[in-house]
Amino acid sequence: MSQTPDTSSSSSTLRAIAQTFRLIGWISFWIQLSLGVVSGVILLANSLFSRNPSGPGSNAGTGFGILLEIGGLLALGAGIYLAYRYTRIGNQLQSSNPSNRPRKSESVQVLRLGLWVNLVGILLTLLGAQAIVGSFTLRALSQGQFIFSPQANQAIISGLDMFVVLANIQTLQAHFAGLVASLWLLNRINRRE
Repeated sequence: MSQTPDTSSSSSTLRAIAQTFRLIGWISFWIQLSLGVVSGVILLANSLFSRNPSGPGSNAGTGFGILLEIGGLLALGAGIYLAYRYTRIGNQLQSSNPSNRPRKSESVQVLRLGLWVNLVGILLTLLGAQAIVGSFTLRALSQGQFIFSPQANQAIISGLDMFVVLANIQTLQAHFAGLVASLWLLNRINRRE
């Protein structure tokens, strides 16, 4: 008789955790996917419509920063996959067959992987942001020297350059959303006893 309330409580807790996994997983998935697509489109447009990379207006810092940003986007792709995986874990937790449910340790391992993927993505994207903004700062500082010369047009920071900074910020936001989702779910699953 004492097992019935305990089993019912355990079942409702498991159901609540499963619903949380599904909800947070889908929210994280769509936020990361939408911000990642926008960032990818911006970087693609930058590569298609930017000035001649070997011209005098180019800077090696910008190229290295964009390379790091692409690394951040690749990490974001892994984060998007893991967010989708959270939804599948939520579905598995709702299974009526206990052998189909993932163990707590397996779920925690996936969540920790999500934390690490998003932290690495944040690191790559922040390093890329520093390289890009540093390169733009150097370019802006050099503009004063060429105000009345033919080289002045090559040193100006364009709107397309600023879109690269925007893409970088959106990638950071996407990784932050993935990080928050993983931490939230990790906290929720660790409260289950």
